[in-house]
Amino acid sequence: MGPSAYRAAGLVDAIRALGLPVEDAGTVAPAPFAVPPHPNPAIHHLAETAGWTLALTEAAFRHSAEARPIFLGGDHSLSAGTVAGMGLRARAEGRPLFLLWLDAHADLHTLDTTTSGNLHGVPLAYLTGRPGFSGYFPPLDVVLDPGRICMIGLRSVDPAERAVLRDNGTRVHDMRDIDETGIVAPLRAFLSEVSAADGLLHVSLDVDFLDPGIAPGVGTTVPGGATFREAHLIMELLHDSGRVRSLDLVELNPFLDERGRTALLMADLAASLLGRRILDRPTQSF
Repeated sequence: MGPSAYRAAGLVDAIRALGLPVEDAGTVAPAPFAVPPHPNPAIHHLAETAGWTLALTEAAFRHSAEARPIFLGGDHSLSAGTVAGMGLRARAEGRPLFLLWLDAHADLHTLDTTTSGNLHGVPLAYLTGRPGFSGYFPPLDVVLDPGRICMIGLRSVDPAERAVLRDNGTRVHDMRDIDETGIVAPLRAFLSEVSAADGLLHVSLDVDFLDPGIAPGVGTTVPGGATFREAHLIMELLHDSGRVRSLDLVELNPFLDERGRTALLMADLAASLLGRRILDRPTQSF
């Protein structure tokens, strides 16, 4: 129901109000993908997730040829497909792909290390070529360099993920970093690197990046997330960079939302990324 909630929140109208052409390409259908039983008994919905990954990879590559796709989900496992597809697009254009991961979680578990079995916790392990996915997920044609990933907002990281982050070169700015130094310096440093490499930038925005006080509509809330203004400032800086090629809006659960305010906020953030300024924001009545 997440994508429907974004549509109901006026995402398309908000983009059109900026003078940008937009097309709702509809709902992606998962591709059939047979997988053998996995030895980790905690894992569930493996075949379905693999099928979605295959379909989303194709959709991301196809729609990014002449547009900046926005992917509406759904849990964060969808990024396994969207980022993989944008990796293909970057390769086709002869440019490197960079990823900005706005999330409370690192999502770096493999199929072997996950104890919850929830596959929204594995997309970055898959995308960066960590072992254990062969035969269970679609073959990955373009492996994402961990050194081209920037994570902002982390505040819930498991020991297995923490061990990976110590060694793989990913830029990590947890909420303590943001408290101490603010958001502008680390984000501008990352965007400068993207610009210097003439890279494509994919942004993956998880609802739980935001503080649950302003975004309650998610099943994985972690206290202490980004504030309203921090989130909008990030989006405004991303727009100023001119580097964002694609966007994920994920983990919205409208059944946990309060009068649709999380969906409205996420749609508002997407509009900021696409160019809306403070003075352009209409007053909303709840």
